[in-house]
Amino acid sequence: MSASTQSGGGRHDAWWTAASWLREIAIVVVGALVASTLLRLFVAQMFVIPSGSMENTLLIRDRVAVQKIVGFQRGDIVVFRDTEDWLAPAKVEDDPVKKALIFVGLAPDESSNHLIKRVIGVEGDHVTCCDARGRVTVNGTALNEGEYLYTDPVTGRQVEPSSVSFDVVVPAGTVFVMGDHRNDSADSRCHLNDPTDGEPAGSMAFIPVENIVGTAIAVVYPFDRFHGISRPRTFENIPAGGTPPDAPVLTGPKVVC
Repeated sequence: MSASTQSGGGRHDAWWTAASWLREIAIVVVGALVASTLLRLFVAQMFVIPSGSMENTLLIRDRVAVQKIVGFQRGDIVVFRDTEDWLAPAKVEDDPVKKALIFVGLAPDESSNHLIKRVIGVEGDHVTCCDARGRVTVNGTALNEGEYLYTDPVTGRQVEPSSVSFDVVVPAGTVFVMGDHRNDSADSRCHLNDPTDGEPAGSMAFIPVENIVGTAIAVVYPFDRFHGISRPRTFENIPAGGTPPDAPVLTGPKVVC
């Protein structure tokens, strides 16, 4: 065999090795992207906290991991789609690279068409505020919310459970939610009198269960704030609600936030 033939064979082998290596890398990358996308769609997703409505539990710009496998309960913090028009129209993300990274789960979702709040009442629950001591009650049991309500870092004073009174029964297939910073959260309380386009009065205040994306389980960034998120103990003692009504049951004067 001539030297030129050996040289040609060596180049062919080198090309074949490089091509095989690139093909394997491509398979690994595509597989990782597919796995990441499936994880985002069915297992977990990251969201960025856009406002102070959940302080001090969650701070602005926190990255929060949200799981989609296990269902939620009273007291859990949930992310949900804003189909009730609580927010102004969402800005459409026009960066195709960022949209792709969000879709495959490699970047957190910062869109403004999602909200994050704490579930206070589920379907059939009778949620009121306030009792003689100024507390929120669920099915007649007062919540001890001291472990999560916003506390002013300067004065050390904690916000009241609610500055407005309300008395509702949560309709079927929905939840009643509130932010932990009650003075900076336009939550279910503040939408009890929203126009409903022919739907029963108060409908805009209650979040359909199918709009819930998942439950917040951890703050993952900034790293110095990394911690898990657990359900407050006060929700362990809430008795079951009654048969959920088809429409919201609202009692008392109109709520103005």
